[in-house]
Amino acid sequence: MTLKHQIRLRLEEREESLSPYATKVSGSRGRDAPEEPSPLRTEFQRDRDRIIHTNAFRRLKHKTQVFITPLGDHYATRLTHTLEVAQVARTIARALNLNEDLEEAICLGHDLGHTPFGHVGEETLDKLVPGGFKHNHQSLRVVEVLEKEGQGLNLTWEVRQGIVSHSKPQGDFLKKGLTRHLTLEAQICRLSDAVAYLNHDIGDAIRAHWLREEELPSSVRRVLGTRQSQRIDTMVTDVVETSWACTGTDIADGSKPTIGMSPHVRRTFNILREFMFREVYLRSNRSTQALKATEILTFLYSYLTSHPEELPEEYWIREEPPEQMAADYLAGMTDQFAVRKAEELSPGISGGLFQGVI
Repeated sequence: MTLKHQIRLRLEEREESLSPYATKVSGSRGRDAPEEPSPLRTEFQRDRDRIIHTNAFRRLKHKTQVFITPLGDHYATRLTHTLEVAQVARTIARALNLNEDLEEAICLGHDLGHTPFGHVGEETLDKLVPGGFKHNHQSLRVVEVLEKEGQGLNLTWEVRQGIVSHSKPQGDFLKKGLTRHLTLEAQICRLSDAVAYLNHDIGDAIRAHWLREEELPSSVRRVLGTRQSQRIDTMVTDVVETSWACTGTDIADGSKPTIGMSPHVRRTFNILREFMFREVYLRSNRSTQALKATEILTFLYSYLTSHPEELPEEYWIREEPPEQMAADYLAGMTDQFAVRKAEELSPGISGGLFQGVI
């Protein structure tokens, strides 16, 4: 055995010191198509690296989070959001002695299938595409079908499960029993996603003069803090303390623990989430830019399903219906590319709202 092959084995041996509840490579369900192991990396590390080097990951830097094509340089994008989710999730996973490599791979891949123009883009495609459209399912489709010129990335089952399971309904998504079928690492990504977007979206809303810090609910300011750093620290610390059983240091009845929050912080967290849906996300979806984005995506979908011959060749590989090919193409577009494509086909459709990106 060569020295480099010993490196991977040493990394896998280290995983045996993780929590008994951690997801380990040794217990992985593996890949759909078996591959020779890497000499230097575990399977979850390989998945993380494959995701980082995809075109879909690179395009996240030009996809809207909430504020569509903002003029400022410091608004969150899908890429910065993804990195923040991974940072929060790795902190929790490390504190609970869970698998950081799996955690990072799930988080970096969770939004690969998100549409241009943020949630209004997803809502538009959901109304247009037969059978609906959900970005978490599209993220899974990206890694399984679309990337690598139609071959997919052949990721491990655990990473794919975490990616497709990260979306959350409005309301209390931490109800007991809703996530017991998920690995603890997948549960962490689900929660870290909300921790990240709530906090950077507050900052963006303040930056856009839609909101002032003092307008946040009083209970949120009192329990979670009055600055972004305080809120994140409070949430993350509470998750770790509440989920301490996941470390496996005190196995009592043998039942698998779950990732959660204390009742007090969880209640405040849900108050903040409902506040943001009502005061920021709903307002964003009704903005002039959002209405124009809906018009652009609706036009592009109609045009491309009527002229499928104009879809790039890579979308014809599987001989799928024009509606599916158009959805894949549109979901992969950045805000900038969608505007340019629409202007190319229908000059003036952007109404001057997106002049900075044409």
